[in-house]
Amino acid sequence: MIPTLFVSLGCDKNLVDSQQMMQGLAGAKEQYVFTDDENAAEAAVVNTCCFIDSAKEESIGQILSLAELKKTGKLRALVVTGCLAQRYQDEILKDIPEVDAVLGTTAEEKLTQVLDAVLAGKKPKGALIEDASLAVPTGKQLITLGTAYGYLKIAEGCDKNCTYCVIPRVRGHYRSVPMEDLVRQAQDLTQQGVTELILVAEETTLYGIDLYGRKMLSELLRRLCLISGIHWIRILYCYPEEITKDLVEVIKNEEKVLPYLDMPIQHASDRILKLMGRRTSRQELVDTIAMLREEVPGICLRTTLITGFPTETEEEHQELLSFVRDMRFDRLGVFSYSREDGTPAAKMKPQVHPSTKKRRRKELMLAQQEIAFEKAKELTGKLLEVTIDGRLADEETDDGKYIYVGRTYQDIPGLDSNIYIESFRDLETGCYLKARVSAADGYDLVGEIVYDEGKET
Repeated sequence: MIPTLFVSLGCDKNLVDSQQMMQGLAGAKEQYVFTDDENAAEAAVVNTCCFIDSAKEESIGQILSLAELKKTGKLRALVVTGCLAQRYQDEILKDIPEVDAVLGTTAEEKLTQVLDAVLAGKKPKGALIEDASLAVPTGKQLITLGTAYGYLKIAEGCDKNCTYCVIPRVRGHYRSVPMEDLVRQAQDLTQQGVTELILVAEETTLYGIDLYGRKMLSELLRRLCLISGIHWIRILYCYPEEITKDLVEVIKNEEKVLPYLDMPIQHASDRILKLMGRRTSRQELVDTIAMLREEVPGICLRTTLITGFPTETEEEHQELLSFVRDMRFDRLGVFSYSREDGTPAAKMKPQVHPSTKKRRRKELMLAQQEIAFEKAKELTGKLLEVTIDGRLADEETDDGKYIYVGRTYQDIPGLDSNIYIESFRDLETGCYLKARVSAADGYDLVGEIVYDEGKET
């Protein structure tokens, strides 16, 4: 048995890739077992990200840390996979000789045979990099989170070619996973205890366009709703210009599909949106947001923005700041623009000074913080369904209650807010109950379980 450390960095889409690779290792004649202790590991896999500078730095730092263990510890095999591997394979092999193999984004299915070879003393020659437009993720996933939520990656790659983004280069063109494969994957996830299904892709709203000749996300959602083990379905990465009336109807009418939409818009200035290669205008964004809120009362809208894009003026920053205050998004994140080699935006002049980007990001986040705190307070007294993610270890109230961490329909795990619940009784991770919001604490909520005839509902 070979203790194997698996490090997954970057987005939830990368996590799906990691879970599929782990499932492959787990089925490899019971040769590999997983460990979180890097000092005990004999093999290590780093699934990397290169979306922005900070992600690249984190990935490189993790690789270098494990490279040191190749010199001083038990570690015998070090394999690098994922986006950084796809983009910088030659540099990794040249600059970090402790790395035994580099697998690109569509060569990850070869991980088991590569690790077998390295541990047998047969170091692969060069990187295993294939055409990034070939494969789609159809394998089973090994759920390692210890939770009742799981991610279902419904497509790979992207054809939008936004001017700041390297994803099409490292992930290839847009290709949907066949619907039957997704249904089987979802069923397998429920057998591992998953009750909340989170749909991800570089863009979910275009699902099916390449396979079926039309957008099929709404039909996929209907199929997934028929799986008995699924309680909640959440949709991320929806491009605003691709949202259809049929999709809105599904969100509105299917009980399992949460009234939650992650809709990255990136900016609100028409000039900057055009420079970014985005396909919406400010007015179209306003109209889409108004339509969603009218059609789906109570819908939670999350978005992401990029500040400090090349040539962005102070007036355009103020326009974006005003837009944030007017739209009052429920959830919002802001990235400072990251200059990525090989992208059209990297050549645009002038580039915004780092200190200006930092200041603008802070102003946007402070504006959103005020909105988020107000929205949290507005939920006081509301009765909401909550899923329990776990218990605060060794935390009890003065009267002996346990404190549990949960989420409402408005919250992505690990990214959005929490609701804290007190209970004398043990609550299982992944259970669903009704709670009344008793207070707001910044971004987070405090709730009390609602009882029905002496039982928690």
